[in-house]
Formats: sequence, C-alpha cells, structure tokens
Amino acid sequence: MQIENFKIFADLVETKSFSKAAKINGITQSAVSQQARAMEKTFKALLIDRSQKQFQLTREGYQVYESAKEILHTYDKLDSDLQELKKVISGTIRISTIYSIGLHELPPYIKKFLHDYPSVNVRVEYRRNNLVYEDILHNSVDFGLVAFPLKQRQIEILPFRNDRLVLITPPNHPLAKKGEVSVAELAGHKFIGFDPDIPTRKAVDQIFRDHKLENCEPVMEFDNIETVKRAVEIDHGIAIVPQATVQQEVKAGTLAVLKLKGKDFTRPLAILHRKGRVLTPAMKKFIDTLGMELGVGGPV
Repeated sequence: MQIENFKIFADLVETKSFSKAAKINGITQSAVSQQARAMEKTFKALLIDRSQKQFQLTREGYQVYESAKEILHTYDKLDSDLQELKKVISGTIRISTIYSIGLHELPPYIKKFLHDYPSVNVRVEYRRNNLVYEDILHNSVDFGLVAFPLKQRQIEILPFRNDRLVLITPPNHPLAKKGEVSVAELAGHKFIGFDPDIPTRKAVDQIFRDHKLENCEPVMEFDNIETVKRAVEIDHGIAIVPQATVQQEVKAGTLAVLKLKGKDFTRPLAILHRKGRVLTPAMKKFIDTLGMELGVGGPV
C-alpha cells in the first residue's frame, strides 16, 4: 500500500465523485475505481456502498477514510519538516481565484514571489466564487482568493487587502465630469451589474437598499468584471466595480471613474486554505508575499 492510494481514496470520499478524484490526481476515472477496489481487497472489507445511488461509505470505509487522513497529514508534515531542515523552497502551489482578483490583484504578487523563489511553480485557475470554496474543500487547490469571504467550519480565512468600490461610466456620460457622486444621484441611470449570486453584486444591492435607491434593477447582468467593463465602455450603462480592476481603462481613456460620496465603500479580499492543512515552506512564503501589504492574521 502506497501513500498515493490513501490520497486517491481520501479525494474520492471528499469529492464524492470518481471523475473529480481522477482530475485532482491526474489519472483516469477507471484508475480511481480500480484503486478503490484494490483497497477493499487489501483490507478485506467493502468500503463503498454500491447499492446506493449517491456516493456513500460503509462503516469500514469511513474508518479507512479517517485513518487515511491521519496518515496523509503525518506524511505531509514529515515532508514539510524535512524541507524546512534543508531550507528548500520548491514545489507547486495551486491557486483558485475569482476573475477580478486573478486578473488584476494577484499578478504583481506572483511576479515578486516567482522572482524570489524561482524553484516554485504557481498554477492559477479562474473560477466563480462558489467554486473556489468547493476547490478548497475538495483539496483540489492549495489556496483560494475571494471577495467578501464567508466563514465556513473547514476553511481558514486570512485577510489579503481591501479594495475600494467606485462608479464607472463612459467618458462622455453626464456624470463623468463630476469626480464624485452620491448614491442618490445614480437613480434613473441605466445600471449594469454582476450576476445576483456574485458577492460584489450582493454588496452593491445592499448599498442601494441602505440609501433607499429604488428602480435600479440592472439592465444587464454578467458573471465577470471584463464583460461588465466592456458593456460600460460602449455606453450600455454605468456600474459599480472594484477600483483596482479599471486602472488600464482609465489610463487609456475608455472609462471614467467616480468616487462614491459618504463612507468608503470597499470589498474585503481574503486568502483561503483548508483548516488543518500542512503548509509547505513554499506555501508559507507565498502567504508572506500576499500578506506584505496588510499582514496576515486571524479571520476577516
């Protein structure tokens, strides 16, 4: 029995999917099934209840899974401790991030990290917010980056930075010359929003409710920042977006940015990792790099 057998079985249990476990481990779905049957043969016990439509463990399967987690944790800690002793900073870091952070917030940090630690590979996947949490829970990635982090029992939340929310308009829009506007002044203008399930959209909706702004239903809704910006550029409406995501457009003169009067409207960004996960020296250095601006501490 090799350590990979326990990892594949643990991934299968946590994802409840042969195809997802196969993807995580870079093998075929058939190979995952064969591994599960090999473990059943080794332990002379049925581990998966195949009479059920949904994935379900037997009592023996649950015991093997709990022991597999302990074995994997001990192995990962040993590997990390040995790297610490040898002062080795290498390996691969897998990141799952929402588009706006991955495209506009993360690149300078990754550039610095790779400059400082050239023996580390960084792989970035761009995902919707809910899928970032799923990736963390399924151990598909090492870190997640999200906005407006949600507390979950199995996820550790580390603060990254706060990003100001601003209004964007086409350069020739009536509001564009004002420099700053009150939320009330947005009434009557066509508004472009994110999809309703995206946290930044929920925050914008709350801003409108707090200011009793009515009749501000979006005329268009999109699932990513790039499409929202393009729609504003061609004068389909105005939008509230993170300031860091529009720096290039402002420089190019294709969008105007206005500050919202009153309190600062910001969105908190956070780094996520699964609780109890053993962090390799490379992962610790990556957190240090991301935490340089605000410092890494407790939950957001």
